[in-house]
Amino acid sequence: MVKKQYTWKDGATLLEHTKCKHDVLREYFARYLAVRCQLPQQSKFRLVIVEGFAGGGRYRCGAPGSPIIFIEELVKAIDAFNLKRSSEGMAALDIECFLIFNDEDRDTLSILKSNVAPVLAAANDEQPRLHLHVQYFNEPFEDAYPAIKELLKQGRYQNALFNLDQCGHSDVARRTLSEIAVSFTSAEIFLTFSITSLLAFLRKDNPKLVTDQLGFLGISSADLSPLESRMNNKEWLGAAERLVFEFFQSCATYVSPFSINNPGGWRYWLIHFANNFRARQEYNNVLHRNSTMQAHFGRSGLHMLSYDPRESTSSLYLFDVSGRARAKQQLLDDIPRLVTEFGDAIGVGQLYASIYNMTPAHADEIHSAMIENPDMEVVTEQGGTRRKPNTITVTDTLRMKRQFSFFPMFPVGKSQT
Repeated sequence: MVKKQYTWKDGATLLEHTKCKHDVLREYFARYLAVRCQLPQQSKFRLVIVEGFAGGGRYRCGAPGSPIIFIEELVKAIDAFNLKRSSEGMAALDIECFLIFNDEDRDTLSILKSNVAPVLAAANDEQPRLHLHVQYFNEPFEDAYPAIKELLKQGRYQNALFNLDQCGHSDVARRTLSEIAVSFTSAEIFLTFSITSLLAFLRKDNPKLVTDQLGFLGISSADLSPLESRMNNKEWLGAAERLVFEFFQSCATYVSPFSINNPGGWRYWLIHFANNFRARQEYNNVLHRNSTMQAHFGRSGLHMLSYDPRESTSSLYLFDVSGRARAKQQLLDDIPRLVTEFGDAIGVGQLYASIYNMTPAHADEIHSAMIENPDMEVVTEQGGTRRKPNTITVTDTLRMKRQFSFFPMFPVGKSQT
């Protein structure tokens, strides 16, 4: 197995690709809290955060690791939310967060406790409406998970965020990911999956070794063989992305298989799992605000994993300005084609649910494509027509203005009498 272990005892170095991952995680968590705590009638929000591979908490340079990043963002959020609520005459909000930090290395866990303690004490002293409780585990994640699940069941937590930052590719079983997704009303998972490991086993000429190491995903040497011809080409990223997506897609309704963009070589995927399209929508938007941190090889409209190396629509997508422009052009064609598969109209909420496992696009490009396509219109519940992309809501309806050349769409077969 190929692994890169941090030496927390000697002071771990914060590498650039890890910093990129933390930036994405920090901004996504801030948006997660903002979306989940926006109801005026709400006075309390409960969640649990599980760090399956927590690490030591701080790097040699002093930068925080993800356990401390989560606490910092909770402090910022409760401050901002209650300042806004006070100014608008709304009731104050309390956040209750149960933090579960696990690391199988005893020395690393001891370092984590010492780094978390002052941050946790300051948060509890300075933010009376933020209620934090931490419990530590010192086991391999798969061994710790049954006890963690029982704790969450006893506490009746439904909002659960798991950060599973494994060093390799096989420390989290696919069945565990599926179980997490179905065990909580609102569960989201971030999983690190090593590209380095996948590349290493691509080079193995021992089919049994490949099956032994990657078989837990259902991946065999036969599955990996199509990638070998692309080893010296960026196109292998697209083929590998599709392969990983296919083996993880049953774990949750929405799976985001994008890789951390590293000029020195692809190192790992930061895979996001969720069961609500809004979570995937926000995640896509965060990636665009942190453009070039993650990468996708394939189409930028819908059907992101359908690509042909000979087509100009199949290229490296870095969630940047040029990528967004390319996505919009593809969406102008892709969205009406999808609508006609349902008939001539579809609810915007239903459209979101249908597309967010198929696209890396930002919500703004999706909305702009709806408004700017001359053959479509967005209709409100009252029968009015939307004119601006930023006014579109999930209760609107997207419909075709006229019949397209896409019709008829009946399957071809033998006539029956």
